[in-house]
Amino acid sequence: MDWFPLYNSLRIAGISTVAVFFLGIFSAYYIARTPRVIKGILDVILTLPLVLPPTVVGYLLLRFLGPKRVLGAWVLEEFGVKMVMTWWSAIFATVVVSFPLMYRTARGAFESFDETLAQAGRTLGLSERYIFWRVRMPVCRQGILAGTVLSFARALGEYGATSMIAGYTPGRTATISTTVYQLWRTDNDALALRWVLVNLAISFVVLMSVNMLEKKDRPGGHAL
Repeated sequence: MDWFPLYNSLRIAGISTVAVFFLGIFSAYYIARTPRVIKGILDVILTLPLVLPPTVVGYLLLRFLGPKRVLGAWVLEEFGVKMVMTWWSAIFATVVVSFPLMYRTARGAFESFDETLAQAGRTLGLSERYIFWRVRMPVCRQGILAGTVLSFARALGEYGATSMIAGYTPGRTATISTTVYQLWRTDNDALALRWVLVNLAISFVVLMSVNMLEKKDRPGGHAL
């Protein structure tokens, strides 16, 4: 059993989760403070990938990053780097499809934050950066943690957009999801089932870890 799809899936999901974490919390923080009309427009734009079919997301990415498109052709000509059909091409897809989960969850957490805590910090002369990382983020950590886990799980299981922009090449671009499909397509159900069980095991471990962290964070709570 070749374990490359597992390694590649975790690599792609890990990198995209880090990117989505920072993009999501900063977007949520600043958009939550904008006027209602602007907030509504930006919210629709940033949440759109959540309701679009993954194949549509993949097609739109190909329109931007394909070697015959403006951006993809420029990068290829200037740096000699192909933006599609590589393992890291999948990161573009996973970032786009998982970003709305992080953004929506973080925005909800920030909007429920008690601003009197931030005002108290300002009266003490604390900087906005300090208030954000040491006051706002700890208070909102449950929502931030939930968004991070959901984003990781979404990135790990992504198939539609990933298959279009990264393809399926064993040992190079294969992920768990694309491998399961290819094995099923070639009637190799036994190996496909193994990969499904691997994915289920990873998801179970991630969710159990989050539950343990949540219990540990609660007053009087302790990890199992």
